[in-house]
Amino acid sequence: MKVSTTEPFQIIYSLFEHEYLGYLFESFVIQLDHQRRLTLKHQNISAKNADEFARELDDVDFKLIDLIDSIQQEAIVKKFYNKKITPAEFFLKIYHKEKGDELIQDAIRSYIELKKNQILCLLENKMLFEMGHDGEPTWKRLALAPQKANILFHFMRNEDNTHYFPTIKYDGQKIDFQYKNAIIVCSMPAWLLVDNTVYHFNKDVDGNKLKPFLNKKFILVPRKMEETYYEKFVTQIVSSFDVHAKGFTIHAEEYAPKPVLTLTELAVAKAPVSLFDTAGQDTAVDTVEENKILVSLDFQYGTFIFSSDKLSPSFVKMEKTDDSYIFHKVKRDSDKEKDFLDLLRNSDLEFKSGKVTLDKSKIFSWLSANRAALEAQGLVVRQNLKDGKRYFVGASSISLEVKENNDWFDIYAVVRFGEFEIPFLKLKQYILKKKKEFVLPNGEIAVIPEEWFSQYSDLFAFIEDDSDDLKLRKHHMALVKELQNDRLAEVSMDRKLERLRDFQEIEDYDLPAEFKGELRPYQKAGYNWMRFLNQYNFGGCLADDMGLGKTVQTLALLQSLQKTADGKASLLIMPTSLVYNWEMEARKFTPDLKILNFTGINRDKNVEQFHNYDIIITSYGTVRIDIELFKQYQFYYTILDESQVIKNPESIIAKAVKELNSKHRLILTGTPVENSTMDLWSQMTFVNPGLLGSQQFFRNEFLNPIEKKHDEVKTKRLYSIIKPFILRRQKSQVVKDLPEKIENVHYCTMSPEQEQEYEKTKSNYRNLILESIDEKGLAGSQILLLQGLTKLRQIANHPSLVEDTFEGTSGKMEDVNYMLDNALELGHKILVFSQFVKHLHLYAKLLDKAGIKYAYLDGQTRDRQAEVERFQNEEGIRVFLISLKAGGLGLNLTAADYVFLLDPWWNPAVEAQAVDRAYRIGQKNTVFTYKFITKNTVEEKILNLQKNKLKLANDLISSEETFFKALSKEDIQSIFD
Repeated sequence: MKVSTTEPFQIIYSLFEHEYLGYLFESFVIQLDHQRRLTLKHQNISAKNADEFARELDDVDFKLIDLIDSIQQEAIVKKFYNKKITPAEFFLKIYHKEKGDELIQDAIRSYIELKKNQILCLLENKMLFEMGHDGEPTWKRLALAPQKANILFHFMRNEDNTHYFPTIKYDGQKIDFQYKNAIIVCSMPAWLLVDNTVYHFNKDVDGNKLKPFLNKKFILVPRKMEETYYEKFVTQIVSSFDVHAKGFTIHAEEYAPKPVLTLTELAVAKAPVSLFDTAGQDTAVDTVEENKILVSLDFQYGTFIFSSDKLSPSFVKMEKTDDSYIFHKVKRDSDKEKDFLDLLRNSDLEFKSGKVTLDKSKIFSWLSANRAALEAQGLVVRQNLKDGKRYFVGASSISLEVKENNDWFDIYAVVRFGEFEIPFLKLKQYILKKKKEFVLPNGEIAVIPEEWFSQYSDLFAFIEDDSDDLKLRKHHMALVKELQNDRLAEVSMDRKLERLRDFQEIEDYDLPAEFKGELRPYQKAGYNWMRFLNQYNFGGCLADDMGLGKTVQTLALLQSLQKTADGKASLLIMPTSLVYNWEMEARKFTPDLKILNFTGINRDKNVEQFHNYDIIITSYGTVRIDIELFKQYQFYYTILDESQVIKNPESIIAKAVKELNSKHRLILTGTPVENSTMDLWSQMTFVNPGLLGSQQFFRNEFLNPIEKKHDEVKTKRLYSIIKPFILRRQKSQVVKDLPEKIENVHYCTMSPEQEQEYEKTKSNYRNLILESIDEKGLAGSQILLLQGLTKLRQIANHPSLVEDTFEGTSGKMEDVNYMLDNALELGHKILVFSQFVKHLHLYAKLLDKAGIKYAYLDGQTRDRQAEVERFQNEEGIRVFLISLKAGGLGLNLTAADYVFLLDPWWNPAVEAQAVDRAYRIGQKNTVFTYKFITKNTVEEKILNLQKNKLKLANDLISSEETFFKALSKEDIQSIFD
């Protein structure tokens, strides 16, 4: 029965029992009579039709409707089964008594319990009913208890057994729920329906603990099973809930928590000794695979120690006496425990489930750096008594002094491990062979800090071996300077910089056979440069002009290194608007590489899956949210597209990407410096940490002298440092290598509100058009088809072209604005074509608001030539908004070198004519064309149809009529699916 929206109605929620899914909810609208009483006339309401009844719904109703939709049987089938199947078939298959899938059943149960709890929490002040067996949604009115009830568990121990039962109190009154046909509406946590009232509980009791007592007074536990039962079950109940005990004792105890870190060595087998080892070699420092250390965090309360991953408010330890039991209930101070966990997290030690596993050198380096501060907070560090070794866990340091001599630099250094001073030279073989354990005089094992291997390996490699003195040749003065400025890790980099100074000497690398494309000469040079950086483990910045093919050069690089990546995936990070374009380009040029699009709210947050792919494509926003997940994986490459996003080193995203683990790093940008020299520091510090020193060093040494004093010497010095690591080609530099016209397709993603408008319109027209085709045939349905396609095209641009009251955003408009700003910053002139005048008006308003001058031309423009001359001759006018119909012919706009086609359609000839306004005799610049296509819309589907109908595309469809005649009913259906 349809409920009229012109007459009074009321939304209600109804509880019913599903054969397989248990108790669920449905939402209905009920027609009201003239006295506003509920009638029998009702209609199911869901997200599909909720807008029709919006005037009587509030925000909570819309949330409830979405939640209720998510647990209906059709939604469950779609979420938990990836094949086409009817609900009846699904439930018979999954819930079959003998052959059913228990894993899926458990997953469904957990999912529904979560959703039901969310629903019940929102139902306060809503009309709730129990559904009748005949499907009548308002059969019995239910009430939701406004406060939480309390539950008390009773254990009565006697000589033969123990009786166990719960009692429930609400507002001081006992609730009689046994033998009352009570229902557990939700189990996790429990929501109990009894006598038409739904109760929920303090301390979030599990409904399964109440279920046995709905039709039973108590549970009897025989004496012979008592000890096991008390140990496994009663301790759990005493820990989490209020308990009344008879026949045994519960002691409540309180202590101040003391954090305890326990270190346990996880043994790894040593590498086998080679039969061909050099005779006389110092085997005491042979390289072995480093063991890991398991760090466990516990909290000690008095004599009791509890793991930090047990989050219950109290902990219970059972003690068996001669004739009874004592339960020691220790109340935990969760606030203090959380404060200490935060302290550890802030010191870069992140615990999960109370444990963390680290390389041995990392944990001991961390202890050396942080132990004093943490011990001030009461931290106790212990070693697992079962480990055979005793490790040194104190502070370690190196004191280094360099003095210039006639032909040498004399180095004076002392290594300190706590109270012990160790000669610096004694560490040489340990550092060079990456042997990380050093035996101290008292027998303790000192783990050499990880950073020492990078800071001092070059120093040890260059020290002369002809004496016990530490001497360095004078030609290593650059290394000494780096040591002096505390830039120890960059020594090897400076030593290799000479190899990059002359770009022309870089060798030529073959393109991989698997790469499905060709590189222009300048792109091949860029590919060679990136291969060279990779060979020497340097990061780089490819800063070519927009449109010169940074994407294809990068894909060629990744394809060439597929076999040397040791099975590790590379991570590509970019603005959300570029994700789909990268995915399309990767599948086109590198089909041999396995691609994972790791974006969207439904992404699988399982880092293990990365091992199955070559390239992980994601967005800056996703990395910011999931940084802790990404940090768990060691990537082969981390590549940032539009890397100016991290230009602010203090931004969250800039800090996040610098925490990523990868063997190589690369950034892509057309604008490496937008506002300040600090933009360069942030990006170059990401690809080559330490190249430009610390932020403070860079500010004092370069930024202030260059920006405030215009110091040319400092400018040249900075340029000489970064030159080997930045490759920038402008369009004017490589124009001889380019064709005169470069065409690009840019895929856009709809905003959520835009997608909602699109799907609603598509659904309406799909039914109308397919019914019309059945009744009138294709020819008789062309007007309706054109009308539907036009509206969908307009919504794909911006829903406000169809609905004036639309206040949301458009994904395409955001992408166009982004690329428009980028092109304007680089000094280009841009033609912007649209078939819809109203669409051009939207951009005109945006340009007006931004204070950007522009020329404009549509069918109502009287003086066309004046607008053309303004654009052609005035430097300050860099944008020309043009109606495709009015400006597609007869204009000479050679001042433009970029053409944006906002809403391309099926006729390539019309688009070619628009592009030819710029690409014609007199044009001295390369013309770049960008066709903006909204993903998952009619725009993308029409392009796919063109590709599938090659003859149609080759014939250059000249009109809507010829286009529609070429479509079959199946083609039309696919457009609207």
